[in-house]
Amino acid sequence: MKLRILTNSFEATDVSVVHAGYAKRRRDLLEAGVRLYELLPLTPGAERRDARLVGSSGRSAASLHAKTFSVDRARVFIGSFNFDPRSANLNTEMGFIIESPALARRIRETFDRRVSARAYEPRLSDEGKLYWIEPGDGTNVRHDTEPGTSFWQRLAVRLLSLLPIEWML
Repeated sequence: MKLRILTNSFEATDVSVVHAGYAKRRRDLLEAGVRLYELLPLTPGAERRDARLVGSSGRSAASLHAKTFSVDRARVFIGSFNFDPRSANLNTEMGFIIESPALARRIRETFDRRVSARAYEPRLSDEGKLYWIEPGDGTNVRHDTEPGTSFWQRLAVRLLSLLPIEWML
C-alpha cells in the first residue's frame, strides 16, 4: 500500500491549533511508512500574524481545506468532511464518493507531477530526528526545524498539542 498525504505546512495554515493536532502525529505517520507533504505558502516569506498562535482564524498565503483522495485507483472522495467526531456529529460538512478510475488516475498523476515541487516533505533521519526537504530550483534545501517557524512558534505549537482538545479539532 502506498499512502501519500498533502496537508498544510505551518506557514500555510490559518489555525495553529489544528496544525498542532496534526504535528503531534507526524512522526507516527512517517514511521508507519506514510509519505507526508506540507503545502508551501503561495507567497514566499509571507508573514504569519501572531494571533494565529493561539488558534484564532485568519488568512494565510495558501491553505488547503477540501479533502480529495483516490482509493484503489478506482474511487475518489471529494468534500470538506473531516474524518473525526466533530465533523460526524456537529458539522454540516459533506463529501462525495465517485466511482471513476479515470478521475482517480488523474488525481494520482497530478499529485505525482505537482505536489513534490510545491510542498515540504517531512522525513525521519537514521537517528529518528525530523527534518524537512524544501524543493528548489535544481537543488533541495534541508531544514532541521519546521520551516518558517521561530522557536516561540514551535513552542506554542508543542504546548497546544498537549491540550486535551483533540475532540474539537
